Amino acid sequence: MISAEQFTALKKQTLKHFWGHDTFRELQEEIIDTVISGRDALALLPTGGGKSLCYQLPALLLEGTCIIISPLLALMKDQVIQMRRQGVEAEYLSAELEDFMAEEIFSRCKEGLTKLLYVSPERLTNRLFLDHLPEITVSMIAVDEAHCISEWGQDFRPSYQHIRAFREGLGNIPCLALTATATPKVLEEIKAKLGLRNAQTFQQSFQRSNIRIISNKTGDKYEQVLKILRYTQSSGIIYIRTRKETEQLTEFLNRNQLSHVDYFHAGLPAFEKNRKQKQWLSSNQQVLIATNAFGMGINKDNVRFIIHFSPAGSLENYYQEIGRAGRDGAQSYAFLLWNEQELKNFDQILANQIPSKKEYTAIVSYLYSSFQVAEHDLPEELFQLQIQRIQKFTKCSLAKIRNVLNFLHHQELIHYDAQQALSSLELKIKTREIDLLHRKDAYLVELLLRSLSGLSSGRRVLFSEKKLSGKLEADVLLVRERLRELQAKGYLEYIDGALSRIRFLKHREDRALNGKYWHLFEQIQKNKIRKWEEMKFFVENEDYCKMRMILTYFAEKNAGDCGTCSVCEQQKDTLIGKDVSAEIL
Repeated sequence: MISAEQFTALKKQTLKHFWGHDTFRELQEEIIDTVISGRDALALLPTGGGKSLCYQLPALLLEGTCIIISPLLALMKDQVIQMRRQGVEAEYLSAELEDFMAEEIFSRCKEGLTKLLYVSPERLTNRLFLDHLPEITVSMIAVDEAHCISEWGQDFRPSYQHIRAFREGLGNIPCLALTATATPKVLEEIKAKLGLRNAQTFQQSFQRSNIRIISNKTGDKYEQVLKILRYTQSSGIIYIRTRKETEQLTEFLNRNQLSHVDYFHAGLPAFEKNRKQKQWLSSNQQVLIATNAFGMGINKDNVRFIIHFSPAGSLENYYQEIGRAGRDGAQSYAFLLWNEQELKNFDQILANQIPSKKEYTAIVSYLYSSFQVAEHDLPEELFQLQIQRIQKFTKCSLAKIRNVLNFLHHQELIHYDAQQALSSLELKIKTREIDLLHRKDAYLVELLLRSLSGLSSGRRVLFSEKKLSGKLEADVLLVRERLRELQAKGYLEYIDGALSRIRFLKHREDRALNGKYWHLFEQIQKNKIRKWEEMKFFVENEDYCKMRMILTYFAEKNAGDCGTCSVCEQQKDTLIGKDVSAEIL
């Protein structure tokens, strides 16, 4: 058994070797010591506080594999890539992996080669996973984004409620729950629902003294952004609400000789997103204009500013987003641009997203009935969803329909994928049967076989209608129409990547859908409105220190004024911060 001094030295050697740091950040070492000693812990570390290291480093020192439960596939992938670059054996399990690939991962875990295994909460009830688990030495469990277990939050994931039983089945191993933003009430809920045993709570202050919050009421946001970027000349993120706006603002700034600005949103092809992200990560001046999905799991220390082109939907989201600036401790800025008309518009937009119970019931009923899913049925197929048909039948707005679909997705009743992707084809007839088809159909199938490499019976291929139409010298709309005709005749299965896709995950139970789930949906909508009202108060208030308002919201005691935000500057009536507040804004 090694001494306390030797153990401390080992921790620091590991930190230096794999992460390149000489010292731990605040509370990291205490959390690591707690977990390694076999005790449970709950860590509330704000964005940029170094949560991941609190389970990654113990995983290297403990025997076996650390299982990390994470709700987002993109975050799991990013973490695995990052750890492999640092020389740590890490893997993730997701639904997109073939069974043989999952089997290889299980084998590496059994041999003790994989130190970090990232899984989604849904994986905890997967039969293949549970069959292999007894042969894997599990060192500890880490629950990332632990606030997802809070039933009334908009991030609630029902599958998080499986974690307690899963953990208890593994015996006496430590569990570390981590979150970046949680109120005291949510922290207690996390401890209770995860079944943490005498867990020690570690809570870092939400105070970010190196971030200056500059709130600006303005009618001309484009001009304000232009001024800020010309002044700062450093790396940053501009958060904006819609994909279309990211492109429009980028075009405006590029026209004004700001070539280091680019846009980023979920609608871009994967290779394009990777290229833009890598360019931004490696640059000291690159600015990305993005929707709020960007930044989760991104590790970049030298972000010097965050601009909110519009207010975030909640103070939790706002705090997480500004926390992506100044992670190296250097002076950084959080600019918040707003005007009264915009706030009124957001009130209306939010109201228009929330259906009545009658509308909710109509949307849910049509969704199941349109795919001929009867009460207690559970089809296995992947369906293509045309939201416009639901709109035509229910007379509900697209915003209300998407709100209900996203709710059903988060409750794991359906898998709803609205992302555009490559289309796919699978031949449903044998090649020898082609000659039996109508001449026009046979001719098109032959053209498809020649144009799409790998297309055959029982094998699905990905393709682009645009490229295919070029090869066939035909209009794209006509190609789509003819493919649907062949599908209707049963000759092939065509999945149009431009359409949303849906898979039903649980049996249809109308009593639950219109009872329990409606009440949960209603509560989440009320919570969403309440959080927006809190955010709106934060935006409009010009009497209280902005950072102090954030600290008070998260129930941090003895919160004082920051002395550097736009409100504090105005109240002091001095020239402090004139370079930013006066010269730019």
